[in-house]
Amino acid sequence: MTSDITLPFYQALTTDVNALSACQAQDELQGIRQEALDRFSVMGLPTLKTEAWRYSNIQRYLKEFPYELLYATTTVPASVIAQAAVPELDCYRIVLVNGHLQADLSELPAGKGITIGALSAHTQAPGFTRWFNKQHHLAQESLATLNTALFADGLYIELAANTVIDKPVHIVHVYTAAQHAFIQPRHLWVLNRNAAATIIQSSIHPDTNATAFANSVLETVIEENAELWHYNIQQGDQHFREVHTTAAQQQANSRYHHFNFTLPGTPFTRNNLSVALNGSYTETNLNGLYIANGSQHVDNHTFMDHIMPNCNSNELYKGVLLDSANGVFTGRILVHQEAQKTNAFQQNNNLLLGAKSDINSQPQLEIYADDVKCSHGFTAGQFSEESMFYLRSRGIGEDAAKALMVNAFSHDITDEVKVPALQHYLQEQIAAIMNN
Repeated sequence: MTSDITLPFYQALTTDVNALSACQAQDELQGIRQEALDRFSVMGLPTLKTEAWRYSNIQRYLKEFPYELLYATTTVPASVIAQAAVPELDCYRIVLVNGHLQADLSELPAGKGITIGALSAHTQAPGFTRWFNKQHHLAQESLATLNTALFADGLYIELAANTVIDKPVHIVHVYTAAQHAFIQPRHLWVLNRNAAATIIQSSIHPDTNATAFANSVLETVIEENAELWHYNIQQGDQHFREVHTTAAQQQANSRYHHFNFTLPGTPFTRNNLSVALNGSYTETNLNGLYIANGSQHVDNHTFMDHIMPNCNSNELYKGVLLDSANGVFTGRILVHQEAQKTNAFQQNNNLLLGAKSDINSQPQLEIYADDVKCSHGFTAGQFSEESMFYLRSRGIGEDAAKALMVNAFSHDITDEVKVPALQHYLQEQIAAIMNN
């Protein structure tokens, strides 16, 4: 094993995956789990010596408590789910508790061509058999591999060709545990040819003294000429840690718009986002905004894999770091030799507003084609003194001036949100954070 996982920790994982595999009816799934466990036993947990994790010490958080893997379904009252509501948002609602679908608390879109349900109930579905665990980027992530070995359930979405969901789908993830827990949700979304959807994810954590660590994996497939608007809103508390891995792949002429909003509360958040452009004439837009306070650690790791020619990608991530918060951004763009006529742009901008806040940013370009337009950039700084003086000279207090400038700084991201109620909600959340 290549990392410093203790033997009891690995033995516990082995016991868990063997017990879980014994409960599965499909031999194919057992084989997938065992292969993933074998691969994880070689890869091990990432350490500070692992290049992609050298600024994020995950072992500190995994070893801070004895954990339990949660497989049983847990119920929560409707009053808890109401906390996640976005005011005035007209949407379908899907509730998952520790990765398990709660149908009684959900309002699922219905109609021809729409399949939505528990992942465990759709292991024979066409989308599952064709696409589950097929994205090669996942095999490079040890925690995604661990999820493949240990997941119990998650959400399955498949839209048939030419199917369009008429309003946004809001997925509410509830993470709760009576004792410290290591939770492994697994999700698969498949949009077939000409399908379209808007999906919003958010999470809540009912009051508890137990710590929940979610290691979630989402695979999403966007087939030819399909379009997905995907919003992920991360809000937590001191008893929650999260590693969230999204692996998307696009086919020809598809469009993928991904937004990630990480807000204060959770001590440790790591987002792994990879997009494989497997067809020509795709469009990919990745937008991220992270606001961190206290001693919060937020790590965004993105990978744009340009495999085919004539594809366009745009990536803009912005961070606001308060107090002694720490941010990490690693954005990799890989342009294969066959990917001629690629347009790929990436930018990471940061405001450091805390006396001890800091950012580690690593924009990366790896280009093997000669007919491309690619660029990347990084900035980090504080407020413009001239702008602050201008606002203060007009009777605006320092805190209010900072709130106004953060709102202006984040406008490039929030203005691209195409759901008006969600856009307003996010702007209100940002204002509330800066006014506290």
